[in-house]
Amino acid sequence: MPSYYPVYLNLAGKKCVILGGGLVAEGKVAALLDAGVTLTIISPQATRRIQELAQRGDLEWQQREYQSGDLEGASLVIAATNVWSVNQEIYQEADKLGILLNVCDDPDLCNFIAPALVKRGAITLAISTGGASPALARKLRETLAQEPVLEWADLADMLAEVRRELKQRRTAVDPERWQCCLTSDLLELARQGREDEAKARLMSRLMDSATPDLCPQPGRCRPEGCPSRQRLEAHHHAAGVGKSVAGGRPKAEMASVLPRGGEG
Repeated sequence: MPSYYPVYLNLAGKKCVILGGGLVAEGKVAALLDAGVTLTIISPQATRRIQELAQRGDLEWQQREYQSGDLEGASLVIAATNVWSVNQEIYQEADKLGILLNVCDDPDLCNFIAPALVKRGAITLAISTGGASPALARKLRETLAQEPVLEWADLADMLAEVRRELKQRRTAVDPERWQCCLTSDLLELARQGREDEAKARLMSRLMDSATPDLCPQPGRCRPEGCPSRQRLEAHHHAAGVGKSVAGGRPKAEMASVLPRGGEG
C-alpha cells in the first residue's frame, strides 16, 4: 500500500472531469463545485441531480461514452464508470498526461485518494486510512462530527481577524502562546454573540507582556513553558489519549459531514 502525502488543492477555475453519471459520481460533484472548478461530466446517463445542475449551467454534461482525449487540459479527473476496462483506459490517458486521477473503489489505479471530511464553518477535517478501509474512515468521520472539540471551529473567523491584525502590525507571537491564550471563555463569548469582546480579550492576552501566567515575551516562550502551558499539558495528560467516544451525547449543533461513503 502506498504512503500518501496529505494536501489541500486550490482548484478554483481549473478544469475537472468526472467520467460516470451515477450516484457515486453525483456524490463527488458538490465538493468540486464548492472548490470553484469548471466541471465536465461525461456519461451516457446521469442522475436527476446532475441533469438539474447541467440545466442550471453549474456544470457541463456530455451525454456519451468516454473517448480518448477527453482528459486533455484537465487538472483532476474522477473515474466512476463501474467498468474496469474503461477505467483502465482512463488511467492510461491520465498517467500519460500527468493528471491527478481518482478511480472510485480501485486504489491501484489512483494517484490520489479523497479523504472523508468533517466540516464545521470554515474548518475542515480530512480523514484517511490510506485506502485500507473506507468503512473505517466513514466511522471516524461520523464519530468525530459529534465531538464537542469541534465547537472550537466557531472561533475560526475571529481568529483569522486577529491573525491579520498581527500581520499588519508585523508582530510575531509564539505558537505556544497562541495555544495558551485559546481558552474556553473566548468560546463562550462567541456563543453569546460577543465576538468583538472575545477578539479584544484575545488580542490583549497575546500582546500584553504582563498577562498573568504567560511568558513575558509574546514572541518567544520559555522552553519549560509558562504556568498556563504547564496546566494545559497536565489537563491533556489527565484526560488521556484514545478515550472512547462510543455512545457520546449528540450535540444540538453538529458538524456537517458528507452525505455518503468514506474516503475513495
